[in-house]
Amino acid sequence: MCEDDHGIGRRALFVTGAAAALTLGSVSFASGAPAAGQETRTVRGTLPTGSPDFVYVPVEVPSGVQELRVAYTYEKPAVPAGTPGNALDIGVFDERGTELGGKGFRGWSGGARTEFFVRADDATPGYIPGPVRPGTWHIALGPYTVAPGGLPYEITVTLTYGEQGKTPRPGYPPARAQGRGRAWYRGDCHLHSWHSDGRRTPAEIAALARAAGLDFINTSEHNTHSAHPHWADQAGDDLLIMLGEEVTTRNGHVVALGTDPGTFVDWRYRARDNRFGRYAREIRRAGGLVVPAHPHATCVGCNWKFGFGEADAIEVWNGAYTPDDEVALADWDSMLVASVRGGSRSWIPAMGNSDAHRDPDPVGTPQTVVLADDLTREAVQEGIRAGRSYVAESKSVSLSFSAAGPRGEHAGIGGRLRVAADAPVTVRLEVTGAPRCSARFVTDQGVLFTSAVLPVSGSGTVEWQTTAQYAAYVRAELRHEAALGPLPGPLAAFTNPIFLGA
Repeated sequence: MCEDDHGIGRRALFVTGAAAALTLGSVSFASGAPAAGQETRTVRGTLPTGSPDFVYVPVEVPSGVQELRVAYTYEKPAVPAGTPGNALDIGVFDERGTELGGKGFRGWSGGARTEFFVRADDATPGYIPGPVRPGTWHIALGPYTVAPGGLPYEITVTLTYGEQGKTPRPGYPPARAQGRGRAWYRGDCHLHSWHSDGRRTPAEIAALARAAGLDFINTSEHNTHSAHPHWADQAGDDLLIMLGEEVTTRNGHVVALGTDPGTFVDWRYRARDNRFGRYAREIRRAGGLVVPAHPHATCVGCNWKFGFGEADAIEVWNGAYTPDDEVALADWDSMLVASVRGGSRSWIPAMGNSDAHRDPDPVGTPQTVVLADDLTREAVQEGIRAGRSYVAESKSVSLSFSAAGPRGEHAGIGGRLRVAADAPVTVRLEVTGAPRCSARFVTDQGVLFTSAVLPVSGSGTVEWQTTAQYAAYVRAELRHEAALGPLPGPLAAFTNPIFLGA
């Protein structure tokens, strides 16, 4: 075993917009395979406060290597209350380089693992199997937060020499399941397995999805597509499995929903770098939707800073309903108001997902219920993009929401009821599975109607009369009984809007 320290004088700083990348001194190995079949190098260093977002440790890999294995540790000293402690993410790029959006990506585990390996025939979850070719590889460190005293780390790199195995040919889940034609389909599009920081296997997640009454799911591991080939065995006529990624930047997270199999989307940029548009377009070119996730979450780096100009939908409800979701819902409603008052016909639909990681996180709480022409990737995406959907806390809650004009005009969720400004409009909500909940009708003028509490059976019908000149749109919310006075209770469900007027 050889040891080395990363000295200040041997590092080079490469600035890429607001995000800087620091490249340290190389870790070198012998040019030929040793008799023992294995070599190990250990390097140590300390990252100061104010470190760049990404620090690269080059590893000179000789020929004849069968496996690259990396383990790391770092110090986590106690810090005063309110001061971020040390958190260090890790991943790896192969000899093709670290270029933004390049082909060198071979895996990322963030802070979920302390070691990983890459071989031709296998890799740690989160990493991509493939040949270990000679050249300069790069261990990527991501100092997520650095304590005031700095972040001391130690990295151990082990190369195993020998004949490389055969890289398996990936198989992917089909883009179609056995649907019911044009119907309402339930889905959860934000889920994590052990391929990122989740603790469940794909098989466990699929079983929970079926138990939650879901018709479709979307995989969304943090900053890696390694899970894509591991879902084929879990798909079936009863469950459509779409593939994606949670692109986890330092200025917010975005779900790439339903991309082509094997699509990797880079995440190494901030809002000031003006690069998000490029990667949003890459998501769409790969057949996916761009969905900013939990935009008002309070965790470090989770709050959305890129704006919504590239969004196809917004994840307004994420997991158990919290004040963060209430803020996201209000912010989204303000965007609806701005779109109709500005005369725009374009608007961004809302959706909800569980973001489930591990027990006891429930899969399918909440779930997005989409009116789609069939149970296919394209049909589900089109329903989400068009806003033909509502969000429910579980499979127990079902809604029917519509608006009707005086001459038989009719529109459903995400649609437009074309009537004269002063024509009477009847808004109707039918509910099942929501005991002791009340319905609220929300318009561009605010909450204009609140129903009586539904009976313990959870079923009921609520109607309200309005006009297009009084309400440019109407959307419905189902709320549990409030625990405190006039405050609204937590959501049981909400719909995308119906627009009123010519």
